[in-house]
Amino acid sequence: MNGQVIFDPLLPWPVIWATAVLAALMTGFALWRGLSGGWLRMLAAAVLLGGIAQPSLQTENRRPLSDIVILVVDESASQKISDRAEQTAAAVARVEAEVAALPDTELRKIVIGDGAGDTGTLALAALSQALAEEPRARVAGAILVTDGQVHDLEIGADMPSPLNVLLTGHAADWDRRLMVKTAPVFGIIGEPINLTLRVEEQGNMPGQLAGRPVVLSVAIDGGAAQDFTVPVGEDLDLPLTLDHGGQNVVQIRLAVEEGELTDRNNMAVIQINGVRDRLRVLLVSGEPYAGERTWRNLLKSDSAVDLVHFTILRPPEKQDGVPVSELSLIAFPTRELFIEKIEEFDLIIFDRYRLRGILPASYLDNIRDYVEKGGAVLVSAGPDFASVESLYHSGLGDILPARPTAIVIDEGYRPRVSDLGQRHPVTEGLETYTPEGGVAGSVGAPEWGRWMRLVDLADPVGQVVMEGPRAKPLLVLNRVGEGRIALLASDHAWLWNRGFEGGGPQLELLRRLAHWMMKEPDLEEEALTAEAEGQSLTITRRTLTEGAREVTVTAPDGTETVLQLTEAAPGRYRAEFQATEIGLYRMTDGELDRVMALGPAAPKEFEETIASGEKLAPVVTPTNGGFLALEDGAPDVRRVREGRPAIGRGWIGITPREAYQTLDIHIAPLLPAWAFLLIAAALTVGAWLREGRR
Repeated sequence: MNGQVIFDPLLPWPVIWATAVLAALMTGFALWRGLSGGWLRMLAAAVLLGGIAQPSLQTENRRPLSDIVILVVDESASQKISDRAEQTAAAVARVEAEVAALPDTELRKIVIGDGAGDTGTLALAALSQALAEEPRARVAGAILVTDGQVHDLEIGADMPSPLNVLLTGHAADWDRRLMVKTAPVFGIIGEPINLTLRVEEQGNMPGQLAGRPVVLSVAIDGGAAQDFTVPVGEDLDLPLTLDHGGQNVVQIRLAVEEGELTDRNNMAVIQINGVRDRLRVLLVSGEPYAGERTWRNLLKSDSAVDLVHFTILRPPEKQDGVPVSELSLIAFPTRELFIEKIEEFDLIIFDRYRLRGILPASYLDNIRDYVEKGGAVLVSAGPDFASVESLYHSGLGDILPARPTAIVIDEGYRPRVSDLGQRHPVTEGLETYTPEGGVAGSVGAPEWGRWMRLVDLADPVGQVVMEGPRAKPLLVLNRVGEGRIALLASDHAWLWNRGFEGGGPQLELLRRLAHWMMKEPDLEEEALTAEAEGQSLTITRRTLTEGAREVTVTAPDGTETVLQLTEAAPGRYRAEFQATEIGLYRMTDGELDRVMALGPAAPKEFEETIASGEKLAPVVTPTNGGFLALEDGAPDVRRVREGRPAIGRGWIGITPREAYQTLDIHIAPLLPAWAFLLIAAALTVGAWLREGRR
């Protein structure tokens, strides 16, 4: 029970106070004049004013509430190194036992792990959420078990009572870490790029190791590592050169010393996409015709392509009597293009080109050598390819993927994707690209517009990915040495571009074909790839062959897992893998290898591993709490008065809140109204009688 006097005045308080002042002045004047009943008049006025204020006695029936202590337990990745997990478990058990022994005290336990993505330890966010869910009047204190490396300090914590931190770790801990300060997302193939690294020392470094140079090893795509001896505490520029397009995984590892706190921050994995600076393409059109603009428009539409286009308008054998000095045509710079600068081109396209003496035989032999050394040539054949002026009768014939039979088929037909083409990345899914307003047909026979010409080919030695009438080869691809060559046995792709009979996917086909020739990684027919989404890896094996597939995944800790791949589409086998930790994963199917980095280059949890209360001090100190090292043992829990320090040697404190719940309220007037009037009247009569006797 609890009682107090309350008022419910009949008049506003300013009126009551003004009346009280007036009554006091009149009483003072009466006493100054010597009236013996003045003090009785003052008492009468006070009783009347008290009656107007209507004093009442309010009593409450209260039920005391228990105090609440919030315990936040940090079980993030940095809390799993060394013996911190054991320290944490022992401290939690001691706090639970100590709080359970205190009367009328409850414990709220919150366990936090790593934040989503790479956000680190979000301890203060968890504490703030817990405070929002509990009545603040009952929170007697909060205890945080952590290594002090918290990453959401901007949130703070509006504590109504002491916050104490129990620090894991040891004063003798020391560590080295590898920092990646800058790393490009993209790099140009064949050109050096720079990574900025730094090796830092933390904690109580041993004297024989402090400041000593360390060994750094660098490997790309899981290949052989290169070792470098580097100083500590200085920014280092590491030059790298990417040798292929697509994703390049760079693994950098710092040598581990005996006694180091952890090696998890001694390695960084960086993914850099290799891109070509500019794709240089040489397009040689043997003569003007309706289709050469299709090739030109395709290549000019790609901003990453530098196109050099020559159309032979006036062959050398033409004799029309026009003086050379009066011709406005540009001479074909054959020596400059095919001898001096041929290595600068990523792709050479011969569009309806025929042998007319413009290119000497030695130049064509040089083009063949260019392909074998890694170049690419695409031949778009017209009727000339079946004649005696065919490129097949030059040095290029040694590497062309099929030979002409000297027959040109002039009839309408619909190009179709072959069975092998269904699996090849150049033509897979091409049936889904139907003409605008057209209707897709059956697989392999979409409702595309017809072509009207085909050069008959025999003895194909490459991959026939498209076919013409009577299953004759239409598009043949092949690898020669380190390079690639393609033969399109028709010059009528432009009919699709003009929308003849609805048209077809000529731009998509020619775009894929050109990029496959230039070795774009996404169009490799034999490839092992992996895509990460969170902790899930989607592994894809692309192949032209059929049959069951499996892949072996090696985790960062060396654990191997064999996955069975299932065919998700023609030529594509997939499997899902749930990764358990961040780091470098290696995948192999016995033929191809692949490495994949999961997680950030340098996880935030391992940027600073030495236990410290420095970061949390601005949050803890204003609450009268403090820090206690668990290497000295788990503390006792005591009650302390509000405003007193809540930490000492071997103990931490909480502040009793004495919160309660009001069950009911009873209000009763001190005196009835008639009693106030009767008392005031008696005092007034007493003053009159006293003054009358005088």
